[in-house]
Amino acid sequence: MSRRRQIYEGKGKVLFEGPEPGTIVQYFKDDASAFNNKKIGTITGKGVLNNRISEYLMTCLGDIGIPTHFVRRLNMREQLVREVEIIPLEVVVRNVAAGSIATRLAIPEGTTLPRSIVEFRYKAKELSNPFVSEEHITAFGWATPHELDEMMQLSLRINDFLSGLFLGVGIRLVDFRIEFGRFYNQNDEMSIILADEISPDSCRLWDSRTSERMDKDRFRQDMDRVAEAYQEVAQRLGILPESGPRDIQAPKLMQ
Repeated sequence: MSRRRQIYEGKGKVLFEGPEPGTIVQYFKDDASAFNNKKIGTITGKGVLNNRISEYLMTCLGDIGIPTHFVRRLNMREQLVREVEIIPLEVVVRNVAAGSIATRLAIPEGTTLPRSIVEFRYKAKELSNPFVSEEHITAFGWATPHELDEMMQLSLRINDFLSGLFLGVGIRLVDFRIEFGRFYNQNDEMSIILADEISPDSCRLWDSRTSERMDKDRFRQDMDRVAEAYQEVAQRLGILPESGPRDIQAPKLMQ
C-alpha cells in the first residue's frame, strides 16, 4: 500500500500529495454529513460512485472548453487533479426552488425559478458557510471583480450543459454547488478553473417524471435507498462500475 503525505481531509474527500509536482490525489470517502456536521453517517459505495460520476462530468465539461482541475482517474476511489489555489467561495446555481432558498424566500419547493440564479457562500465551516454578496467578496478580497465575472460566466455555461446532459437521461438538475481555483502555469500565468467535484453530493437531482430525489437529500431527510439513488444516477449516465461499487483501502499516511 502506498504511503504519501496527507494535505487535507474534508467531509467527503481526502487530499494527498500527488506523484508529480503541481498535482494532488483526491480520495473519495463514503462518509456523509449534513446540517454543518450535525448529522454524520456512511453511504456504502458513495466514494466509488462519486469518483466515477465526477470524472465523467469533468471530462464532458473539459470537452466543451470548460477548464477544470481534473487530470485522470487513478483507481476506483482516487483521481489525479491539478493543484490550485482554492478561492474561498462556493458558487450555488439554482434552477428550481429547493433547500435553503425555498425556506429563506418562502417559495414552494419544486417551483421553477424565473431564471437560473447564482449565489455565493463564504467557505467557513465555523460560520456554516454563510451566503455573501458580491460586495462582501470584493471588499474582503476573496476574489476580484474580474474573477467573479469569470466564475459567473463559467457557472452559467456549466449549468446550461449539465442541465441538458441530465435531462437527456431523465434527470432534472435542480441546483448544484461548485468551487473554483486559481491555476498557475509554468509561466506563472493565472487562470480560473473548475475544481473540487460534481456529484450527487453537490447537486440536487430529481427524476424528471416523478421528482424522486436522487442525491444526498435522501440522507439529509432520512429517506431509504440512499446508496441506490447514487447508483441510479451512475447507471443513467452509463458509467456504473462494471462489477458495481466496491471498496479499496485508503493509502497509509506518512508519519
